[in-house]
Amino acid sequence: MLPSLDFNDIKEKFSTHVRPWHRSLQFWVRAVDIYTGYKVFQVRVSFEKDMHKQEAMWERQHELAAEKIYAMCSDLGGFFLKIAQIVGKPDLAPAPWVRRLVTLCDRAPATPFDEIRLVLEQELGRSVGEVFERFDVDPLGSASIAQVHRARLRGDKSDVVVKVQHPGIQDLMMTDIRNLQAFALYMQKTDITFDLYSVTKEMEKQIGYEFDFVREANAMEKIRHFLYENNKKAPVLVPRVIRDMVGRRFLVMEYFDGIPILNLGDEMAKRGINPGGKIAAVAKQKILQSLTLAYGQMILKSGFFHADPHPGNILICKGSEVGLLDYGQVKDLPESLRLGYANLVLAIADSDPIRASESYRELGIDTLSKCKNELEELLKLAQTMFDTKLPPGVMMLQPFAEESSIKKIGVRAFPEELFSVLRTVHLLRGLSVGLGINYSCAEQWRPIAEEALYRAGRLKGKHIKPSTRRRSFFRRLF
Repeated sequence: MLPSLDFNDIKEKFSTHVRPWHRSLQFWVRAVDIYTGYKVFQVRVSFEKDMHKQEAMWERQHELAAEKIYAMCSDLGGFFLKIAQIVGKPDLAPAPWVRRLVTLCDRAPATPFDEIRLVLEQELGRSVGEVFERFDVDPLGSASIAQVHRARLRGDKSDVVVKVQHPGIQDLMMTDIRNLQAFALYMQKTDITFDLYSVTKEMEKQIGYEFDFVREANAMEKIRHFLYENNKKAPVLVPRVIRDMVGRRFLVMEYFDGIPILNLGDEMAKRGINPGGKIAAVAKQKILQSLTLAYGQMILKSGFFHADPHPGNILICKGSEVGLLDYGQVKDLPESLRLGYANLVLAIADSDPIRASESYRELGIDTLSKCKNELEELLKLAQTMFDTKLPPGVMMLQPFAEESSIKKIGVRAFPEELFSVLRTVHLLRGLSVGLGINYSCAEQWRPIAEEALYRAGRLKGKHIKPSTRRRSFFRRLF
């Protein structure tokens, strides 16, 4: 007797095999359309000699492209939501792109609760009702890899957050990354002299780690311990892991009561505080100071750091305390890169082009000069890439503009492991722009960098600038 055919099973297997090919086709059709649109436009705009008309033409082209990029990221979701988080910042992309993409940062579609419950019960080996006294069906939020629900464990008095992975998301995101790698290879050979492929390889490695929530729980505990041990009061709050409630696709942690940083202005207005007034400015200053201090310590003192400070991962709690969430993307810098970056921080803070050039070589950043004032442009590129404050006269990164440092100084090789630092600094810059505070993280991190180099025997005590000579850069701002 022939076995009966399960058509639903056949349909599911067929869909599983076809979906990556269909997704790849969707990406390439849209990416080629956006790219060729710009290439054709570059020819068209070259015939217009009036600068004001050129600017208006560019604005219309950016608006057209922004709609297409938004549609691609929104329709495909997954990894493309992360791309929207990276690209949709005022210093990195044209204003029409930013206006459109910023709304996508927390727009990942939620997985239906029945599917989430199935993942959770497979991991727990028990029903949700046996483990939890209460479990909110509607998620607190949904991101590209997972969604989080508020719940309470049986016999407990405090609420917890349960993070559960979207089923089937890993294969789709890996497909997306490989398509982006192929596109990056083409771009760096035709338009941008920058090692984009190495950047995407590091993204592949880092995002691959995000699917293991046991690893995330260990990272959260390690960073929590480091920040709480190295400060009288930790600059940011890190959730406590519920240790016996961790699996590869789920994670239970302490619940923080707070508001997303993106809602800070609205919350202030609700409480009768002028979001543009002095009280609000002091609160924003404290938030940014706490956050960047934590990052300076993690990157330069420890080398092990949270590498995803986008607005959706930052919660403002009582008393302007900052809660730092989601430890899926963490990075452990090799000692050589940690110290090399500390040296580059000092070069940026002191506007020292010679030291910046030396730091490039130490970090393994291979540059190709296309200009006469090479040292000045190297420093400008370092400030553009690795500081929250852009160089004078630079409003945003413009990789296609002839006057851009990235055009003048080609980057033939860029160490993959340094991308996480680059991305972290750019996300912090986006936050500072959003809060209306223009500051240099390199200035704030200078004493931490000096200490790191001093402890490694690479900086003599006499070369450390006394803190009495420096006023806090935050005090200079306000």
